[in-house]
Amino acid sequence: MKKHIFKNIEKGVALGLVCAAVLSFARFEARLDELRSGVLRLHILANSDSDADQELKLKVRDRILEVTKESLAQAEGLDEAIDIADGEMDKIIAAASEVVSSEGFTYNVSAAIEENFFENRDYGDFTLPAGVYNSLTVRIGDAKGHNWWCVVFPGICLPAAEKGRLEDTVSYASAKTAREAPKYKVRFKAAEIYERIRHKFSKK
Repeated sequence: MKKHIFKNIEKGVALGLVCAAVLSFARFEARLDELRSGVLRLHILANSDSDADQELKLKVRDRILEVTKESLAQAEGLDEAIDIADGEMDKIIAAASEVVSSEGFTYNVSAAIEENFFENRDYGDFTLPAGVYNSLTVRIGDAKGHNWWCVVFPGICLPAAEKGRLEDTVSYASAKTAREAPKYKVRFKAAEIYERIRHKFSKK
């Protein structure tokens, strides 16, 4: 009789621990979801992996950040940032194309606001979790080279724009999670695996 009681207690404790772990991860994932929904990423795909094309990609990046910095700094939220970027798409493409041409290339340039999956990304002071993000995506030529990305809203891509803060677009708790990523290393990895699976099945 006592063994049966103890076994039931053990099962209850184990179930309680599992439920607590699930709830803890769910709260963590909710903070990560808020991070994902509070930023606009800049995503640039190079024509190829040649040194020249990769260098060109970075020059295009610098020019796009330059022409969008002031306007995106006026945005008070992600939706407004997307509207601003979308409204300036012709200017963005023209600026990128000008760089491509001035460097002696004839690649076509296209750009659009898209939803893309990104892996965990460490930006030094903070980490953005893996998942689907809104992004200003720029394709140079065949767009078959390694890509490059950063956060264009809030403006934290360049040292000159470091005044952009995650706290301006998401809650303090979510921003704190991003800045304390090393503390949550295992959870970030678990979340990345979870997001990969979720993204894979969402495309079916």
